[in-house]
Amino acid sequence: MTTTLPDRLLAGQPYPLGATPDGLGVNFALFSANAHKVELCLFDSRGRKEVARLSMPECTDEIWHGYLPDATPGLLYGYRVYGPYEPERGHRFNPNKLLIDPYAKQLSGPLKWGDAVFGYRIHGARGDLSFDRRDSAALMPKSVVVEDTFNWSNDQRPCTPWAQTIIYETHVRGATMLRDDIRAHERGTFASLANPRFIEHLKRLGVTAVELLPVHAFLQDRHLLERGLRNYWGYNTLSYFAPEPMYLPSEKLDDIRRAVRRFHAAGIEVILDVVYNHTSCGSEMGPTLSFRGIDNASYYRLLPGNERYYINETGCGNTLNLSHPRVLQMVLDSLRYWATSFHVDGFRFDLGVTLGREGTGFDPGSGFFDAILQDPLLSRLKLISEPWDIGPGGYQLGNHPPTFAEWNDRFRDNVRRFWRGDAGMRNELAGRLGGSAELFNHRHRKPWASINYAASHDGFTLHDLVSYADKHNDANGEGGQDGHNDNFSGNWGGEGDSADANVVALRERVKRGMLATVLFAQGTPMLLGGDEFGRTQQGNNNAYCQDNEISWIDWRRLDDENGAALCGFVARLIEIRSSFACLQSGAFLNGDRQVMDDIKELGWFDAEGQGINDEAWQDVHARALTVRRAAPGADGAAEVTLLLINGSESDISFRLPGPGPQGGWHLLIDSGSCKEGGERIADECHVECRSVVLLANRLPGKHR
Repeated sequence: MTTTLPDRLLAGQPYPLGATPDGLGVNFALFSANAHKVELCLFDSRGRKEVARLSMPECTDEIWHGYLPDATPGLLYGYRVYGPYEPERGHRFNPNKLLIDPYAKQLSGPLKWGDAVFGYRIHGARGDLSFDRRDSAALMPKSVVVEDTFNWSNDQRPCTPWAQTIIYETHVRGATMLRDDIRAHERGTFASLANPRFIEHLKRLGVTAVELLPVHAFLQDRHLLERGLRNYWGYNTLSYFAPEPMYLPSEKLDDIRRAVRRFHAAGIEVILDVVYNHTSCGSEMGPTLSFRGIDNASYYRLLPGNERYYINETGCGNTLNLSHPRVLQMVLDSLRYWATSFHVDGFRFDLGVTLGREGTGFDPGSGFFDAILQDPLLSRLKLISEPWDIGPGGYQLGNHPPTFAEWNDRFRDNVRRFWRGDAGMRNELAGRLGGSAELFNHRHRKPWASINYAASHDGFTLHDLVSYADKHNDANGEGGQDGHNDNFSGNWGGEGDSADANVVALRERVKRGMLATVLFAQGTPMLLGGDEFGRTQQGNNNAYCQDNEISWIDWRRLDDENGAALCGFVARLIEIRSSFACLQSGAFLNGDRQVMDDIKELGWFDAEGQGINDEAWQDVHARALTVRRAAPGADGAAEVTLLLINGSESDISFRLPGPGPQGGWHLLIDSGSCKEGGERIADECHVECRSVVLLANRLPGKHR
């Protein structure tokens, strides 16, 4: 930081937005269409004392800008923005509140809660219509000027084709907090993600991408802290450019870059879960931390005719106004920053429907989607949407534009219900195994557009799906009112952990059946981190506020017999999927293409080996299904697989549909007995209850 501070700023430039060092000083640029005046506030190296307050000298096209000579990276700053305080008209300017730069690349630490961070008198009779004159600077994190000088050398994005992608969803903190083989001060940070032991585990599994829960700086909610809880998931963004300080105890952004570089070296892509639908400021009764005080009427969607209130289609108190060009620009600039400065490979958009909602409702041709799809960098990354929100017409599964994949909750629920034993689910299961073609097979989309999963961060873990019939969220302190009620789970013999060997064995079998369904369906498989060895949240299906052992992955489970066996089973499933083109998701199999004599690319059969007609598909009691898939092999010879699914309570002897390969079928895996590899099957195959068997006309890696 400069030692001799000037009494005024030079004019500077309106672009780029944010704080940009050039070696001789720092240019500052901030958008606000409705402000009357903007002040840049500078702080000492600890962020405790405001050492200068300088007016931004110029405003060009609603961008306030100024240049500070001799300033260097590491400078701590914030803004005070002047304008009308007229909540009824949507304006909430209050220069007594220090504001975070929306383009800040780093924050000095977390927010310290106090009434002074609110723009109104929080205990006043007029509520948010009153005006608070207390200075919030002592409580606020400071924005930090940073410079990107990392040497990426020969780093290369893996660019794994979608059809070959296997996603592993995890949490920066939770993934390593309980790993004894990582140094204590590194656990729960980006440095720990770069640890070779963690990366080697992912490689042994065969996953090709990690999807990280939000890493943008986020707010610790006051009401949670008062109850002794914390915002663990991070879906409450404070800054879209700055990483969460808790994940960088060294305050070095290069920890993230080193982690990404090591993932890339291992052939693993990095996808970030991002939250551009709302900010952490909440409703009109929330604090003034950044956007609200900079230009509330521009950044947020307000209720027409009563702009005191926010449109809340996110359930979080506010909705970002992506219809405004500067707000949309901020989102695109943020995405490009993470893609260029940190080399991330893709993004999963929380409440993606909100981002695509225009004045007339959700629109796959909205400005947000159009801006991304025409972008020469972003359009080539992996893009995933959560296709719902709580607004009108908020469920839009299958309706996103090409290039986007979507979380498929239909797959999640159908798979859970089938393996739980619900009636009438065979027909639905077939649709999910076929890539949910009725949802995604349009506009030349591919099966990979369906993100298939049985469990994610939001809900039960896989282990809890077979251990709890009901949610157990008492630790959240919300009287059990939070979390989904319809989990389609079952406890298979008593709620919670069991010492009964038969109950444990049955639960493990059902888990293996669900995992096999996820990995052998058309679409992009996603695994919840820790599910591969039986992670539990003790029946909590909404652990968003549990930054403790309820949420953290317990790696000791990998050392017990069941955990080790399940992990090996998952690795085998992925290995098999990766070896057969007909098990991947390159194209929809419509069943009308002949691959070899008397064998089409897709066929559906019952346990007797007979094709399933329309009447049979409507049999609500049917629990057996054979799926035959065929595709040209790598050497030109056709490859054929038979997936035998027995969701019933009894063992079934499946009669295999003809014609079979010369010499019989190879058994690839049996989820019931856990047999794998090489055994020859001729005309019939015994499939244990609640199990899956996969047969093929060749072994993995070996062509006929």
